[in-house]
Amino acid sequence: MSQSKILTLLSDFGDHDVYVGVMKGVITQINPNLTLIDLTHQIPPQNIAAARFCLMNAYDYFPKGTVHLAVVDPGVGSQRRAIAVKLGHGYLVGPDNGIFSGIISQHSVITAVELTNINFWRTSQPSSTFHGRDIFAPVAAHLASGVNLQELGREINPETLVKLDIGECWENTNGVAGCIQYIDHFGNLVSNIPARYVKSKTWCMQVKGLTIPGCAAYSDVQVGEALALVGSHGWVEIAINGGNAQIQLQVNWQDGLQVLFLQSC
Repeated sequence: MSQSKILTLLSDFGDHDVYVGVMKGVITQINPNLTLIDLTHQIPPQNIAAARFCLMNAYDYFPKGTVHLAVVDPGVGSQRRAIAVKLGHGYLVGPDNGIFSGIISQHSVITAVELTNINFWRTSQPSSTFHGRDIFAPVAAHLASGVNLQELGREINPETLVKLDIGECWENTNGVAGCIQYIDHFGNLVSNIPARYVKSKTWCMQVKGLTIPGCAAYSDVQVGEALALVGSHGWVEIAINGGNAQIQLQVNWQDGLQVLFLQSC
């Protein structure tokens, strides 16, 4: 067995049940020396878009060779493919439902396989409701322990991997239009507008008929007031200083918004 690597886990399983612990048990049966890191298990149930965003914004912070296991899988037991993907910096293991499309939009795929080799599954008759335990966890453990990607199944064309359509931002005469792609634990509303559009500009944001000032920090407005700023993830977001923007502004996933520049604010 080659030198062990880091294996991250992300799911919508929460911490109330034993599902996460069981997956870790399967992994450690294969290789107890792997370093397991929980990205989060609090993805809203079946919310592939949230998982996509979290993975996309975590991927670059891990060492080369890290294996990322992600299980948000409303299509478990259906004909959706189970996949493993090799990128220049690491590996992805999970369902082919768009969960990896954020990472893949930023990093080129070297090889992708469908997980058809049952020798690397926990059982040849996996549960129709828990592929995380019976397919993804053992495959990720073997991959992190040095098994070659091509041994895990049949190679597939990376162009056929499912892409999750969250919408694209676009420039118009007054600024940049986009939508909410993620809502975090604090209720901050993360748009799909990258920071580069507002860099060195005076700007504001419009959503649901409200005009919100573009700021550099939360302290630029009073407690309880709304502001727009660039989050640590590099996307423009809307927040409430000391509050919850989703609740206070009644804005939700995929709602439209627009960045406006000085002359339009």
